[in-house]
Amino acid sequence: MDRIRIRGGRPLSGEIVIGGAKNAALPLMAAAMLTEDRLVLSNVPRLADIQTMTALLAQHGLAIEAVGNDGRTISLGGPIRNTEAPYDIVRKMRASFLVLGPLLARAGEARVSLPGGCGIGARPIDLHLKGLEQLGARIVLEGGYIDARVDGRLRGASIVFPFVSVGATENLLMAASLADGRTVLANAAREPEIGDLAACLVAMGARIEGIGSDKLVVDGVDALHGAEHAIIPDRIETGSYACAAAISGGSVFLRHAHQDHLGATLRTLREAGVDIQEQPDGLMVQRLNGLHGTDAMTEPYPGFPTDMQAQFMALMAVAEGASMVTETIFENRFMHVPELNRMGARINVHGASAIVRGVPGLSGAPVMATDLRASLSLILAGLAAKGETMVNRVYHLDRGYEAVEQKLAACGADIERIAG
Repeated sequence: MDRIRIRGGRPLSGEIVIGGAKNAALPLMAAAMLTEDRLVLSNVPRLADIQTMTALLAQHGLAIEAVGNDGRTISLGGPIRNTEAPYDIVRKMRASFLVLGPLLARAGEARVSLPGGCGIGARPIDLHLKGLEQLGARIVLEGGYIDARVDGRLRGASIVFPFVSVGATENLLMAASLADGRTVLANAAREPEIGDLAACLVAMGARIEGIGSDKLVVDGVDALHGAEHAIIPDRIETGSYACAAAISGGSVFLRHAHQDHLGATLRTLREAGVDIQEQPDGLMVQRLNGLHGTDAMTEPYPGFPTDMQAQFMALMAVAEGASMVTETIFENRFMHVPELNRMGARINVHGASAIVRGVPGLSGAPVMATDLRASLSLILAGLAAKGETMVNRVYHLDRGYEAVEQKLAACGADIERIAG
């Protein structure tokens, strides 16, 4: 397995280009199943998860082709020839489950394996299934697969989510676009990635009101058509590299970053002493003075994102004073804490909260990445640590961050990937 070696203590200086949002690209790719016409997506990130979704859609019958020479624009479309999403693909990535709604809406049937992904805790799919049943689907769970069918077309319904779910909102939004009648999704997730999906669906001919709010109203249409759509920049990559600039004591321009997408991440980082200034086509991030302990609680957007929790904790590990980081989304997302403590951090976990007492400095050590965002938190710690840090099992990293070592090295970090 590949490893990443970091020799810390170098302030970052330079520019990092923020790529397309992984969490927007995956549902947008699934949306291509809603029409036989071509959907052209630009600003597609080069990630392992994108390759997994490409393989999944291809086995369903879609043709996926690169447009141009940069590999960041793809064209998707074609008839659905297979309605089964197999275990061998779906187990690699939870977002594979997003083909369920489009398959039902377009083909009237689907057989989808129960999903996989990072081992950060239970992420139940019952909201997806209950919502699709309200739209008229018949669903049976058997042998690790979900068998779903509908007689004729899905039918509009009023659906109230008991709690906010990004995946369920996306799946039902896509399914409702081709349902008969009106669908109302109440207590819907408001993440920018959902707004991006809705905007693309509208470009394809869908009728959606309330985009950006927690109430989406969808009037189903008979068919959708092709479109061209540019994927929004990745707000989690933006926040992650903002933490990199701050923890190293450097100054980095994050090109293409959108301040409006950051929600509570922006406010929390500023409270911790990180200077973030909006400039044309990006954000300038630097640490002007010291960092100080700041509390954070993960919440649905526009609250502090669970996908930034591990990176922020690494930053707080070297801040002056104490902070409390509370995780309300996933129950098993503190697996990076023992690894950070191996590097000299002082973090104690009490239930859903971690108490972080800042230390003057960290020490390099061999550590093991346990999931996607934890991988980046350990790299951040390595940037600040004295000596050498070796991050093992970085295959998680490649699912959601493109060319981390090259981007950081270009800003002065002493970092390299060692092939395993």
